[in-house]
Amino acid sequence: MPEQLVFTRFLNAHFAGPVDALLRAVHVHPVYPDAPISNAVAMEVIVVALLLVYFVAVRTSLSVDRPNGVAHSAEMVHEFVSDQAESIVGHGYHKFVGYLSVLALFILVMNLLGLIPGLMSPTSNQVVPLGLALVTFIYYHYHGIRSNGAGYIKQFLGPVWWLAPLMFIIEVVSHLARVLSLTVRLYANMFAGDLVTLAFFSLIPVGVPLIFLGLHLGVSVIQTYVFMLLATIYLSLAVSHEH
Repeated sequence: MPEQLVFTRFLNAHFAGPVDALLRAVHVHPVYPDAPISNAVAMEVIVVALLLVYFVAVRTSLSVDRPNGVAHSAEMVHEFVSDQAESIVGHGYHKFVGYLSVLALFILVMNLLGLIPGLMSPTSNQVVPLGLALVTFIYYHYHGIRSNGAGYIKQFLGPVWWLAPLMFIIEVVSHLARVLSLTVRLYANMFAGDLVTLAFFSLIPVGVPLIFLGLHLGVSVIQTYVFMLLATIYLSLAVSHEH
């Protein structure tokens, strides 16, 4: 059985039975029936809880006259994502601000979770970045079809009709490669960050690890921005009418 964090053990001790039953209902058989909840899933539960608390705090603190720090932080996130989406997507960008904002906040909090002793960054598990990449893949294709209708297929065929079959194969492989690119970039950087931080905390518990905590913080923010930026670019290409 893999090593479990404290919160993971807590969840497995209280919810292993219902989770096992749910997995079997969809014909999934966990490798460890006594501990079907992994560290990554447990950490995602914490992230979802933190974000729910944050969103409730934002909702209850909205005030035109006296906005507090929570409201200001939400406004900063919204404006930053809106500016990026407007400059990349252009007309109709506002439809995607909600998804991109939640995506950025979700990834950022997951990345930063590894800075807390006893916890880990869920994004350092390859399954989590893969799930984010697949959701983004489905999301931008959905909006591409919604925006262009049947004409969306033209994006995969190229301008020369007799090269269309070859271009279709190339474009399909290219789009699938985007999933791999998003996954590997986020996973590799966060896994390396967690590993380096843990190693230096084990060797030198005082002083020096603070430098690597700072690096981890920087990498977390950069990788969040890169993932959101690429998602925005893919959206802009999908919804573009100039094929």
